[in-house]
Amino acid sequence: MNRLAPKLSDVARVARVSVATASRALSSSPQVRDDTRQRVREAAAMLGYVVHGAARALAGQRTHTVGALIPTLDNAIFARSVNALQHSLAQASYALLLAVHEYDPGIELEQARRLVERGIDALVLVGTDHDPALFALLDKYQLPYVLTWALDPQRRHPCIGFDNREAALEIARHLLELGHRRFAMISGLTAHNDRARERIAGVREALRASHVELRAEDVIEQPYSFDSGQRAMSLLLARRPAPTAVICVNDVHAIGALLACQSLGVQVPRQVSVTGFDDMDISAYIGPGLSTMRVPKAEMGHAAAAYLLARLAGEQVRHTTELQLEWVLRGSTGAAPAGRRML
Repeated sequence: MNRLAPKLSDVARVARVSVATASRALSSSPQVRDDTRQRVREAAAMLGYVVHGAARALAGQRTHTVGALIPTLDNAIFARSVNALQHSLAQASYALLLAVHEYDPGIELEQARRLVERGIDALVLVGTDHDPALFALLDKYQLPYVLTWALDPQRRHPCIGFDNREAALEIARHLLELGHRRFAMISGLTAHNDRARERIAGVREALRASHVELRAEDVIEQPYSFDSGQRAMSLLLARRPAPTAVICVNDVHAIGALLACQSLGVQVPRQVSVTGFDDMDISAYIGPGLSTMRVPKAEMGHAAAAYLLARLAGEQVRHTTELQLEWVLRGSTGAAPAGRRML
């Protein structure tokens, strides 16, 4: 680890200003000219300097706060894990600071800097897709962190998650066993989203092994919303021939897909089977109930808190914790339509 974190005097030297001017520039004082403020901020970014919160951490003064960077608050799947994380931290007298990056690595890095500035003692991240500068920042300030919702295949980073590819492969195999051969997928945007990419890859692997093709146009990427899932499903059902099985990378899109079937008079699962991933609470109550992969969201949040608290206490902890998922079979999946079974 690099224990020589940059100081304010280093920023001032690079920006060719006094330490007092550098301090005022970084605190957005109106006494500093815009061009000077920009020069100081560029110097701070180049050096990886962040302000007082990190300095307190380096001095060994705990703030008893943990940060969490999540992709979005629009998707309810993160709510339960964050709630469990906060609950476990609160029991240890730690507060949680939450920030959202909307799947943008640049925004995530900036939010991470802001959390470090506020003196967080540790950080929770989602997935494995992150700007290398983020890990460099955490290393520079010696902040414990943990990745959630996925596993790092290279084991470079501590993780508490599950194998997204293997879970999606299991879903596809279930549908293949039911006789389906015409598949389509609805996914969230895959850019900077390793979980979605791995789930698509798992489905492709399972289908390829059974000599079933999943073309590029058979995978529709949409933002996370019920409306997006409904629109994507309407497009798929308008194709001739239409797919008999639609694998959704998340429950939000899957519920939208079921709503599209309902509005178009398409019977589920007699005419088309639909699957999800996450097992949101509503997935058990819609009609038909959604067959989906259950993610232990609360367990993941509690485990992330336990990992970071142990690290902060100087204890030895397991580098990787793999959580087990559960395939929940409900009414949205069934045998391929009569006359199309090709087992």
